[in-house]
Amino acid sequence: MNPLFLKLGWRTLLRDLRAGELRLLIVAVTLAVAALTAVGFFADRLKGGLQRDARQLLGGDAVIRSDGETPAAFIARAQALGLKAISTVSFPTMGRATDADGGASKLVAFKAVPDGYPLRGSMKVADSADAAGADTREVPAPGTAWVDASLLDALGLKLGQTLLMGDASFKLTRIILQEPDRGAGFISFSPRAMINQADVKATNLIQPASRTSYRFAVAGDDKAVGEYVKWANEEIKKPFEQSGVRGVRLESLESGSPEMRQTLDRAEKFLNLVALLAALLSAVAVAIVARGFAAKHLDDCAMLRVLGQPQRTIALAYAFEFVLAGLVASALGVAVGFAVHYGFVLLLAGLVETALPAATMWPVLFGMGMGLTLLLAFGLPPVLQLASVPPLRVIRRDVGNLKPASVAVLGVGVLGFAALLVAASSDLKLGLIAVGGFAGAVLVFAVASFFAVKLLRASVNEATAPRWLVLATRQLSARPVYAVVQTSALAVGLLALMLLVLLRTDLISSWRKATPPDAPNRFVINVQPEQGDAFQKALRDGGVTKFDWYPMIRGRLVAVNGKAITPDNFEDDRAKRLVDREFNLSNNTEMPGHNQIVAGRWTAGERDAVSVEDGLAKTLGLKLGDTLRFDMGGQLSEAKITSLRKVDWGSMRVNFFVMYPVAELKDVPVSYISAFRAPEPRPVLAGQAKAPSFDNELVKAFPNITNVDMSSTLAQVQRVLDQVIRAVEFLFGFTLAAGLVVLFAAITATREERAREFAIMRAVGARASLLRQVQRAELAGVGLLAGFLASLVALAVGWGLARYVFDFNWTGSWTVPLFGSIAGALLALAAGWWGLRSVLNTPVVETLRKAQ
Repeated sequence: MNPLFLKLGWRTLLRDLRAGELRLLIVAVTLAVAALTAVGFFADRLKGGLQRDARQLLGGDAVIRSDGETPAAFIARAQALGLKAISTVSFPTMGRATDADGGASKLVAFKAVPDGYPLRGSMKVADSADAAGADTREVPAPGTAWVDASLLDALGLKLGQTLLMGDASFKLTRIILQEPDRGAGFISFSPRAMINQADVKATNLIQPASRTSYRFAVAGDDKAVGEYVKWANEEIKKPFEQSGVRGVRLESLESGSPEMRQTLDRAEKFLNLVALLAALLSAVAVAIVARGFAAKHLDDCAMLRVLGQPQRTIALAYAFEFVLAGLVASALGVAVGFAVHYGFVLLLAGLVETALPAATMWPVLFGMGMGLTLLLAFGLPPVLQLASVPPLRVIRRDVGNLKPASVAVLGVGVLGFAALLVAASSDLKLGLIAVGGFAGAVLVFAVASFFAVKLLRASVNEATAPRWLVLATRQLSARPVYAVVQTSALAVGLLALMLLVLLRTDLISSWRKATPPDAPNRFVINVQPEQGDAFQKALRDGGVTKFDWYPMIRGRLVAVNGKAITPDNFEDDRAKRLVDREFNLSNNTEMPGHNQIVAGRWTAGERDAVSVEDGLAKTLGLKLGDTLRFDMGGQLSEAKITSLRKVDWGSMRVNFFVMYPVAELKDVPVSYISAFRAPEPRPVLAGQAKAPSFDNELVKAFPNITNVDMSSTLAQVQRVLDQVIRAVEFLFGFTLAAGLVVLFAAITATREERAREFAIMRAVGARASLLRQVQRAELAGVGLLAGFLASLVALAVGWGLARYVFDFNWTGSWTVPLFGSIAGALLALAAGWWGLRSVLNTPVVETLRKAQ
């Protein structure tokens, strides 16, 4: 193989680096790779941490969860395989202090554990409120309880005092700091109260209708555990008539509340979107800068052809130069991304309690591949044209100019880059909207700017218009292709910057409103119909003016369109679980204000009609017009689906899968549920006794109710939201930098042409002040148009992202196009001042000599 192209490519690379001609290319690729790999490194380490700690998070190698006691077959199978096994039971119940200690009450997450708990990991407990805590393999002794510190605060108790649960009393001996199988570091709805399994019977809390959760954990060698998991999966999938098993499932690591999962899903999408914007902007910058790079090297290549260099050698030399530049820029981007991802680790600290493991090589390989693809797909096509420059260009500068790149070459590169971006987004809708939106935007910008140039030329009257405006119009209309390219590129850069502004302000504001800080933090269930008026009066007397109030009926779906259904009729695990349990149904003539109809119509007072949550309908394959039959405490009720509702489960409001649009359902057992924000405690003045809390007064007045305190969950959702927003803002810097690179590249792409034209004008007597006015008018006009077009597309793309990706409602302000146009003009002027300031300062003779 002839090594000449390697030597030539290496020399041109060093020369172009010294001359600064590859600077923007390297910066653009580095920014794209850094943004993508920063998110990639963090996601890779987070996934690795969860996989590494899976057994500790579960409290065993595998866990069978059931609504009743673990079926004997599952216990016998574990014993037959020689696995260690323990069984725990948990359920919500009311814990209370003795009357002597104030009599306060609180909903607690009751849990009874045997000796040997947990099978994997260990608990962390403290012997006093201010102790650091230590790991332990012990469990509470009979007659004692270990609790969360928040329960002590809520009840006004200290270690050594008594906690009452059911018919039994327990001495508080330790504070729980960490519980391995509670979930991936997230706080549950209620504080934990843990006792020894031997004390369960004395509480009399477990009754035939109790809603308990049993967890049967096993541990052993991987082969035996794998065999047990396989057997358990097969057993769970068997028909109920054959296995006798119902309400049993394998425990999943994806624990946590729906609100938290939704928040974290949105967080990942926001980070991916910002990284995608940086990559897309970098692609535009590379395409613009590469074309300018090729235009500058036309004369050099013509001289090489005169000296006898074949086209193949020249093409290989420039391809080699770009590959080396791509490797350097990609490696630099990976290094920057690796450093930046530590910022995410700090900003998102607490989402996973354990230390994250080292990253794998996947983000490195992905970053290098993305960088090379970006440079070769968008940068190499115009540069490869240098090989075909004719030798005649040495004496005739009008021949051998660059031509539009081959559609096939560009198409393959663009499709490959787009496919990588869609894969990197980890969400098909997000990737398609971002990549497709930008592709469509480029087409819209090109068509709109072409017609705008034509309209401008026709609307300016050269006889009456100022001289600077006439010259600026001629400049634009004389180079319509350049004007279209420049306006489109500028608009793409502004589009990304405006999307960033919308994300930072309007979209993030809408995200916050989905779970506002003043959302309800108390859910009260089991309010009896005869208590309704008194309960609502108690809320109002306590200062609660806004609250949700709905009837709640327990009902099991038993038939669809007259055909009986069982879990065996469905393949999806979630569908099986839904059919296997009772739903919370409700009725009201008015649709909840925080729900949205997505299909059909809600008709107040319509009999034998139901409205179904659209997610439930998709899971169970239901549609408008289907007839559902529910068993409500022995009463059968049939109704037709007349509407589908979109429910935001992260709103912290009362929501139902199924609602009847009527005021009352007769002859069915009903209780009521309410959601409200508890009033703040009254300040205690000097010398006054502390007033009883609102929660305690409510429980005393209505001892049968269950009051669920959601404060900790709501606070954690808001805390995670704040952490994620800081991380998104942190990553914004890369996209902002990429957008500025595009602006600079778009403005300076025509610098050589402007220099020649202005030199000729100056040679024939035009003053520098007039030419400055012409340049400013041209830049301001292009920026104004680009900003206006970018604003309109940003509103459309932002709406699509909010509705179809982030799943909340958002409507942009009508002022966005106005401010976008002004911002576009100002940024174009600023970029023009920085990039084109030498055009009017270079001597005329020097400029014309270069143009010969």
